[in-house]
Amino acid sequence: MALTSTTASSGLITGLASLPKPRLAFWQVLNMNLGFFGIQYSFGLQQTNMSPIYSYLGANPDMLPFLWLAGPMTGLLVQPVVGALSDKTLSRWGRRTPYFLVGAVLCSICLLAMPFSRALWMAAGLLWILDAANNITMEPYRAFVSDKLPAPQHSIGFLTQSFFTGLGITLANFTPSVLVYLGLVSGTDRSANNIPHTTYAAFLIGAGVSIGAILYSVFTTKEHPLSEQEVAAIRAQPQGLGHTLREIGSAIQQMPLTMRRMAPMMLCTWYAMFCYWQYITLSLASTVYHTQDQQSGGFSAAQLLTGRINGTYNVVTFCAAFGLAWLARRWGTRAVHMLSLSLAGLGLLALPLLDEPSLLLAPMIGLGIGWASMMGTTYVMLAGAIPKERTGVYMGIFNMFIVLPMLLQTVTFSWIYSHLLGAHPENVIHLAGALLLAGAVCVLFIPRTSSELQTVELTTS
Repeated sequence: MALTSTTASSGLITGLASLPKPRLAFWQVLNMNLGFFGIQYSFGLQQTNMSPIYSYLGANPDMLPFLWLAGPMTGLLVQPVVGALSDKTLSRWGRRTPYFLVGAVLCSICLLAMPFSRALWMAAGLLWILDAANNITMEPYRAFVSDKLPAPQHSIGFLTQSFFTGLGITLANFTPSVLVYLGLVSGTDRSANNIPHTTYAAFLIGAGVSIGAILYSVFTTKEHPLSEQEVAAIRAQPQGLGHTLREIGSAIQQMPLTMRRMAPMMLCTWYAMFCYWQYITLSLASTVYHTQDQQSGGFSAAQLLTGRINGTYNVVTFCAAFGLAWLARRWGTRAVHMLSLSLAGLGLLALPLLDEPSLLLAPMIGLGIGWASMMGTTYVMLAGAIPKERTGVYMGIFNMFIVLPMLLQTVTFSWIYSHLLGAHPENVIHLAGALLLAGAVCVLFIPRTSSELQTVELTTS
C-alpha cells in the first residue's frame, strides 16, 4: 500500500491507505458510546445546578453570564488543541483513549468538590477545571466515533451519542427529585454554605457515574487500528505546541464549505441554549412560583422543577435519537435538523406563557427533539464534510462554533438583560425560542454533502 498524495501546506499526508472498518453490531455501538453517558451526566448537573449554586452563594442575576464563562472559554482553548493532539497521539492505549481517562479523573474530582464551595470564586474556579476536563474528553470522543465506524454508520454512531446525551442529562436532572421522593434526602435542608443537601448527593453520584461510564467504554471497545503508513505519517510530522497551533490555523483556512455554512446556524442555536440554561430556573421562579427571592421555598421549588423539566426534554432526546437517525437516512440531515430546531423554538416561545407545571410537557417535547438533533444530526453533517486524517482537529474547531456564541452571549447579555429585556427572566426564554427559529432558517443555506446525497439516493431507490 502506498501514499497517493500529500498536502505540504498543512504538514499532513493525505490519501493514506487505511485498514478497512467493519460494520459494528448495534450493541457494540452502544458499548463504545456509553462513556458519553458519563460526560453528559456531568454536563446535566452543571446545566441544572450551577445558576442555583451561584445564587445560593450570593450572585445577582446579571452576574450569571460572566460566572458561566468557564464553559465557552475552556471549550475555545482546550478542544481544538486536544483534537489536534489526539490526531497525532500514538500510545499503547490508542490516539483518543488517554484523553478520555485524564478528563474523566479530573471531572470526577471536581464534581466531588463542587457542592462544598464556600464562596463564588471557589464554585467558579471548580467550574473552570470541570469544564476543561469535560472538554479534554469530549472532542476526542467525537473523533473516536468517526474513526471507528464506516461512513454509513456515522448517523447511528453520532445519534447514539445523542441518545446517551439525553439519558445522562435526564438522570442527572431527575436525581435530586428522586432522592427526595425516596426519602433519602430532604428537599429543604441546606448546609452551612446555603446549598441544599440534594445538590450534595447529586454531585457525589455524578462523580462515580462520570468515571465509571468512561472506564466501561475504554475496556469494552478498542480503537480502530492505524495502518503502518498512517503510523509512519504521524511519526513524521513535527511535534510540539507550536506546530499544533499552526495546524489548527491551517485547518481553519482550509475549512470545507459545508462546515463554514454551518456557522450561522450554530451561532443562533448555541446563543439560545446558553440563555435557556442560565435563566430557566429564574424564569420558572417568576412565572410559576411568583418569586425571585433566592432564600424562599418557591425558589428551591423552581430549582427542583428545573431538574424535572430538563429531565423531561432529555427523556424526549433519548427517545427521539434513533427515530431521527432513521429520518435522516430518508429525508436527509438538513431537513431533519430544520424541523427539529423549529419544534424547539416554538416550545421555548410558549414556555413562559404557562404557569402550571403540568402544562410544561408540550414545550419540553419540542426542545427535546431539537436537543437530540443538535447533539447528533449536526455531527453527522460535519463528519461527511471533513477529511478523515483531520477528524480530531476539525471536531475541535467545530466546537468553536459552539463556544464562540456562548462567549458572545457572556459579554453581551448582561446589558441585553437589563436594557432590552427589562430584567425579566421569562423574556430571556422568549428570546431563546426566537433564536432557535432563526437557526432553523439558517439550515437552508447549508449544502448537502456527497455522502448524504448517496445515502438518500440509496434509501429512495
